[in-house]
Amino acid sequence: MPGGRVARVAIDSPLPQLDQLFDYAVPEALADQAVAGAAVRVPLRSGGRLARGWIVELADQSAYEGRLSEVEEVTTLVPVLAPEVWALARRVADRAAGSASDVLRLAIPPRYVRVEKSWAKEHPAGAERPAAPEATDAPGEPDALDRAVADRARIALQALPGVTTLDGGATVGRWATTLASAAARVLARGESTIIAVPDHRDLAQLEQALHAVAPADRITRVDAGQTGGARYRGFLDCLDGTPRVVIGNRSAVYAPAARLGLIALWDDGDPLHAEPLSPGVHARDAALVRQEQSGAALVFSAHARSTEVQRLVGIGWCRQVEPERIARPRIVVDEAGSDPGTARIPSAAWRAARDAAREGPVLLQVARPGYAAALACARCGAPATCAACGGGLEQRGPRTPPACRVCGTHANPFRCAECEGERLRMVTVGTERTAEELGRAFPGTRVIVSDGARPLTEVGPEPALVIATRGAEPVAAGGYRAVLLLDGERMLLREALRVSEDCVRWWADAAALAADDAPVHLVGVRGRIATALATWTLAAWAEEELTARRELRFPPAVRVATVTARGPVLERPIAELRALGEGVDVLGPVPVDDGLERVVVRMDYGRAQAVAASLRASMIRVATERRRPVQGQPVRRPPTLRVRFDDLEAFG
Repeated sequence: MPGGRVARVAIDSPLPQLDQLFDYAVPEALADQAVAGAAVRVPLRSGGRLARGWIVELADQSAYEGRLSEVEEVTTLVPVLAPEVWALARRVADRAAGSASDVLRLAIPPRYVRVEKSWAKEHPAGAERPAAPEATDAPGEPDALDRAVADRARIALQALPGVTTLDGGATVGRWATTLASAAARVLARGESTIIAVPDHRDLAQLEQALHAVAPADRITRVDAGQTGGARYRGFLDCLDGTPRVVIGNRSAVYAPAARLGLIALWDDGDPLHAEPLSPGVHARDAALVRQEQSGAALVFSAHARSTEVQRLVGIGWCRQVEPERIARPRIVVDEAGSDPGTARIPSAAWRAARDAAREGPVLLQVARPGYAAALACARCGAPATCAACGGGLEQRGPRTPPACRVCGTHANPFRCAECEGERLRMVTVGTERTAEELGRAFPGTRVIVSDGARPLTEVGPEPALVIATRGAEPVAAGGYRAVLLLDGERMLLREALRVSEDCVRWWADAAALAADDAPVHLVGVRGRIATALATWTLAAWAEEELTARRELRFPPAVRVATVTARGPVLERPIAELRALGEGVDVLGPVPVDDGLERVVVRMDYGRAQAVAASLRASMIRVATERRRPVQGQPVRRPPTLRVRFDDLEAFG
């Protein structure tokens, strides 16, 4: 039989005890279809159920001495699991104490039969692969980045701030043209590139920049914003062996790109790169593993470098590359807004906005969407809370009564629980209230709001005030004539390990949207963080932040994992973790929701593999424990043991 008579299958199951390869006999009727990489349905011994899976490899014989069950059905016309994707899934799952099938579910999009049949007809088995493009229009001579990519280095790239206008008239960030140029040169060598970006706004800029320097038929999108059929078609195109530039969100890191020459992540500190589904592998970690397996170049590019990438630079794992052309925004630190009783927009920033609004768009970044996200008693200043449930009050519009954020109960009339005051004042002003105030202050000037409910990707060059929440700032044609970064002190008050790092990233990304020499006013922020932004020494600031976390043994100076279960279930895993000795700290347990308890495991990077193996063994043991049924009581499900590596939730 071609390729062997035994299929080794990875079962698609969340059960940790099934995270291994199972041998199945290949019946004669399926001999031509059951190839390595094909998706299949196979029987499980429990109850005659059928399970989905993928053929990882074929062999002539099995080590199992009994009679093998047969593959029931081959469900794809083409092999959808590339060998390099399986190797990547297995490696990152083991690193996070997870199941490879959970990773494959992210890597292989749901099947669309009609799309697959059409693609298979266009790509018959054994057909000759298209030749690599002769050349692309990558502009200029190779720079330091291109030389480092050609050397297949791991690179931490300081992105150039600012925007640029493409030949077609579109305006994109300079970061997008930098990555597009590098991808075009890799494509000209007959190799593929994968570029992962956080969201659709970044993806739109990157796609426009790529179309300016690379053939359109070699640019392939694989992202969650597409329709299911379009995404599956893009995934199948990656399987045809043609060198191409693959772009998408975090799951694009798993795309089966042929002859991979470059992997790039834009803004790896953005939380959208963190995978919420099990086993929760960050796109940055998957990219690091894939680079090691493939030998491709790796680029982490951002305006504000993450502490994780700074750690890699510090240990020599990544090479720091600076742009050959020095550029930095013209940032003015205005501390006045941080003092109680001062105006939200200080006079200098107000004048800058007024003057710039005569020439073009002005960006104002604010902390919150909505009208008034937080209210307080006007007499004593105590937070305004709901009389029914104790939740915080908010005002959702200029003429709507204050209401509870939790239960929705209207607080009209309001009476303060502390001083019995009856008047309210706004503590946090959102996009809508800001738009209302500025609309009165700038009569005749168009006011545009962009937030999570009404996101915009771009605005024109006409005069306008653009009020946006952090991360929702649209790109302005030709760049903004002024940028005001408001509510800085409120953003920094959020209790989280990464709050300072996130704020620097939000402010840097917004400042990078300014036109050359346009003023950027940082309002209400002082100290080292303001100095770092004003001088654009963001890599040095990331190193200082990393040093502080190293002293406290906080991530990313160490790796962490959280383990959650009911108290008795945690006892043995905790004992086994503590037995691992030096370099492993077990903190807790502490109570969480629904009677569960959680421990936090801190470990040196060199001990992470042993911790992952110990926790994986505990998960399998807990999942397979048998409990004797008690007469008259319902059969109890096995207890759960949830493990998540690199989980920062426990740190706030």
